[in-house]
Amino acid sequence: MEWKHIEDIPVDEEIIKIFREQGISDLYPPQAEALPSALSGKNVVLSVPTASGKSLVAYLTILDAAIRGKKSMYIVPLRALASEKWEDLQPFKKLGIKVGISTGDLDSKGSHLARNDIVVCTSEKADSLLRHGAGWLNEVEVVVADEIHLINDSSRGPTLEVVLSKLRMMNPEIQVIALSATIQNAEEIAEWLDARLIQSEWRPVPLREGVLYKNKIYFMDEGVKEIDGNRANHLVSDILSEKGQALVFVNSRRSAQMFAESLKEEVCNFITNEEKKELGKAKKSVLSGEEKNIISEKLGECIENGVAFHHAGLSNSQRKVVESFFKKGILKCIVATPTLAAGVNTPARRVIIKDIWRYSSADGYMVPIPIMEVKQAMGRAGRPGYDSVGEAVLIAKNDRERERLMNEYLNAEVEPIYSKLGSEPSLRIHVLALIATNFAVTWEEISGFFEKTFYAHQMGMLPEEKIGSIIDFLEENGFVIKRGKRWDATPFGRKTSSLYIDPLSALKMRDALEGRSDESFPYLHAICSTPDMRCLYVSKKDEWIEERMETKDFLIEPPPSFSPDYEWFLAEVKTAFMLEDWINEVSEDEIIKKYQVGPGDIHNKVETAEWLLHAMQELARIFNFDAVPVLTKLIVRIRYGCKEELLNLVQLRGIGRVRARALYKAGLKSVNDLKKASIERIAGVRHIGKGIAKSIKEQVG
Repeated sequence: MEWKHIEDIPVDEEIIKIFREQGISDLYPPQAEALPSALSGKNVVLSVPTASGKSLVAYLTILDAAIRGKKSMYIVPLRALASEKWEDLQPFKKLGIKVGISTGDLDSKGSHLARNDIVVCTSEKADSLLRHGAGWLNEVEVVVADEIHLINDSSRGPTLEVVLSKLRMMNPEIQVIALSATIQNAEEIAEWLDARLIQSEWRPVPLREGVLYKNKIYFMDEGVKEIDGNRANHLVSDILSEKGQALVFVNSRRSAQMFAESLKEEVCNFITNEEKKELGKAKKSVLSGEEKNIISEKLGECIENGVAFHHAGLSNSQRKVVESFFKKGILKCIVATPTLAAGVNTPARRVIIKDIWRYSSADGYMVPIPIMEVKQAMGRAGRPGYDSVGEAVLIAKNDRERERLMNEYLNAEVEPIYSKLGSEPSLRIHVLALIATNFAVTWEEISGFFEKTFYAHQMGMLPEEKIGSIIDFLEENGFVIKRGKRWDATPFGRKTSSLYIDPLSALKMRDALEGRSDESFPYLHAICSTPDMRCLYVSKKDEWIEERMETKDFLIEPPPSFSPDYEWFLAEVKTAFMLEDWINEVSEDEIIKKYQVGPGDIHNKVETAEWLLHAMQELARIFNFDAVPVLTKLIVRIRYGCKEELLNLVQLRGIGRVRARALYKAGLKSVNDLKKASIERIAGVRHIGKGIAKSIKEQVG
């Protein structure tokens, strides 16, 4: 019998009931095709366009498994996606299904996750759990690999590939459900995973792709639509006048902010009074943090007028506000960098690709954006249940460009995806992990593992020479020791692997720990000199770096100014200075202006710095115990962004560095002072108020 409706699916009635309550009744064709295989325990690769219902196939498979007492793992590429999946699965808790989420601490065993039926995590977290030997991983019987086409991504791909290879070796019977965007060589992934391939171009909302030239959109279906103008802002006004929403993709954060600001006057004409009130609330949310800054203020002004910008420089809470108000239909237009296309689900009636070139820091010049990325962005056009058709439009400056965009993007096939596991940094990290966890310790075992990877499947061969030279490197630098036919990890090698850092980072830290310093800066520079820290770019405006540098000591010897490494060194120093400003309580606003970053960048760097300082503290226990106290204090200062004297106050819930400094200035310098003070006195302090004062008193007793 063919399954056409949700009731046709032979799983627990209570599961079906919850999906029905969510308004799901009919199955999409790709779902109807994939579910019989997925629910009978077969491996499935589902390669379909965005919003074609991939997640439902995965959810039904793991929920059915949970009811039958099987444990599942749902692996996603981004934290934001992990939260979204976890929230989607919350309604099923009432059936007794336990859903856990884990995206953070990469130096923990995650034992608490063992009690869950379903664990949602990022591929990095899954890899770290494997390294820590989390016993419950042997019980996982179903694994979902979301966005598996990101195996093509050089930073995230190798980890996902290694995790899937390890899980399949640990349990050859494990079921794999791999979800992918439309890709050219999906059959290669399916062959590797020994899976049934379901490929389809079907979409719940038909997509019309076209190019704007002069004042006409030329669609691929031969249709032509006339609009009032020939630019991206005219495309926005046109769709808003038809009561639709617009999503504009640009090639840089600066463009996103500038274009969103330029749209304010036009977009605000399409907002009702009721929506104005709601947008006022959204603006308030964006400005509600302890530290207002130039970016949150610009974003607030845009939101008030019905438009927003969205990029990786925003904080998580700011991005969430933008996404949720857009989903509600109150925010009319988002101008975004491609981070939004890869991440969460925010469809709009019209997607506008404003730029198809972007600057590549690796190449040092502008390069065309890959077809797959453009198609992913275009796939966001059309809101199921709201729009009868979605439109995705590129913009041409002349007739020749119109032809080129039609041929090279709209008519073109997306690029094939390739394994990136053969790169040296990836092999260095993963070969050490194999030895340190005793997963593979002889040449036969190590090569046997790599034979099971997508890399070997795709290339038809192993990078034997590369693997050999990586093992030599690990031996020479004290990470592993050869004993007969096998390699054993040294304490240094085991620690490096469990800390989840690149062996090169561990070497830099070991070198730095040979020196001594009671200052913070030398340690901040040491972690910024590692490949695990993505340093800030140095621009012509940064001449001050060398001046400020003269007063500083270093634990890692600076290269001479004529050295080819000097530019990299300046980038490390600039990043270390930003972190130093952060712990010295320089305001976010000043940091944003001085370092040309966004609040999201500050928090990303701070998070990375905390993780790397923790790693350095752990290595100091092996190589230089005297450095442990300095690093311990520095970790807490980085976490809270404050000077030492505030460390007691910032540990209180709801008290960040700004409020802690205000209390300190008012003479309330310790928990003891707060115990003695009245609610009225505390509430009178700047930035505090009655609600927070009450919360403080409850905490200090």
